[in-house]
Amino acid sequence: MIHHCVRLTVKPGVDAARLDEALESLRRQGEVIPSVLSYLVGRDFGGEYEWGGTYVIEDLKGYWEYLVHPAHRRTDELGLPLVDKFVSYDITDDPDPDMGEKIAALHRRRYAQDPELARLVGGLGGYEGSAAPGPHGG
Repeated sequence: MIHHCVRLTVKPGVDAARLDEALESLRRQGEVIPSVLSYLVGRDFGGEYEWGGTYVIEDLKGYWEYLVHPAHRRTDELGLPLVDKFVSYDITDDPDPDMGEKIAALHRRRYAQDPELARLVGGLGGYEGSAAPGPHGG
């Protein structure tokens, strides 16, 4: 099982309606992507981030489905332009010692297949986590 988690802060002055639309899109991807077994999107307390989401996915095949699903891509289009700092990370009970690299490879593959997504991620003020340093290597 893989728990894919994201945490983010928004840029100062972001319109509340645009933020609500992006957060609703995060929720929608949890509802419509078949490989997502459960999800939670909401306020993030206890650190420097404002919002977060967690998606439970069974395996790498499902993780890839999640990454490339149109609902996830729509969230990227709506949300990434609003984001200042972003972190994604994964928690898994899979005993494979190479699981972290396999997850990172899926992210790199996604960036390679979607130059516009790579541009959006490259424009973030800060990015850490599963696919860091991101599509541009830094």
